[in-house]
Amino acid sequence: MVSYQKDAVVSKTLIDKKTGTVTLFAFDRGQGLSEHTAPFDALVEILDGAVEIRISGNPFYLKQGEMIIMPANQPHALKAIEAFKMLLTMIKS
Repeated sequence: MVSYQKDAVVSKTLIDKKTGTVTLFAFDRGQGLSEHTAPFDALVEILDGAVEIRISGNPFYLKQGEMIIMPANQPHALKAIEAFKMLLTMIKS
């Protein structure tokens, strides 16, 4: 449902409701998201490839089939170690 694009991050929102969102992402190698916070817990499932996710400064290395929870209000950032795809589920209530 999302394809890799050279030097880019591609996203597609699958569900966008008051109670939460589900979004697919495809990151080319070396691409990422700078450090930020979100007001809700988020579950990240790696569908393909590998990523470094930093949560409150602590690095976590994930690959296909692995998951991690990014806690609400904790700073986090992502960087593609290799091209990777993830499913991001954010529950708002």
